[in-house]
Parts: sequence; structure tokens; C-alpha cells
Amino acid sequence: MKQKTRNKRLQFDTKTKQKIAQRDMTCLFCRQQYHMGTAGDEYGYSIPDIAHYVNKSAGGLGIEENGVLVCRYHHQLLDNGNKGLREEMLFRMEAYLKSIYPGWTKEDLYYRKYDF
Repeated sequence: MKQKTRNKRLQFDTKTKQKIAQRDMTCLFCRQQYHMGTAGDEYGYSIPDIAHYVNKSAGGLGIEENGVLVCRYHHQLLDNGNKGLREEMLFRMEAYLKSIYPGWTKEDLYYRKYDF
């Protein structure tokens, strides 16, 4: 069996994106009415994204257990962190993922070169 390169293992493939979108249906944060923007931000709510819980830059895998459907507006809030919301948003993502996947742990979401 051919092993995937690190970069490919960190990306969400099309099948995984579809599974996450079907599982979540709408943005996790919009469903919770979390830090909704002001007038003019509505456009970002209509663009779906998949957000990593553990970032790709930290070696976060592109697997269902590491992804949540979010809108572009909330994805930018999570990634840019200029409003100091990242820690709370990750806490909410973690609680959501734990509610879906019994035994979910952050440690299982990292790329490890020699895991087969």
C-alpha cells in the first residue's frame, strides 16, 4: 500500500469534506449564535468552510474527527484570532467533537510519520 505524504494527510479530501458537511449541516458557531457579526458580515455566513481543530501547521490531520463545518466569517475569527476568541472557539469545537466521537482525544489528531 502506498503511503500518503504528510501534506496529503493534513488536507481534508473531498470525501471527508462531504462527510463533515453532511454530519454538521450548518456552521457550528452560527447554530450557537456565537459572536455574530455586524451588518455587512452576512456574506461570510453563506460560504461554508471546514475548519481544523488542530491546525495543519501544527500537524493536524485531515480527518473527520479534526474538522467542523463553519462559515467563512467564523473561520476567519478562529484563524485570525485578532479578537481573542480562538481559545473559546476551540473549547466549543472540542465539546462538539467529543459529543459525536466517544473517546475523542486531541492527541489522535496529529500527524505522526511512523504511524501505520
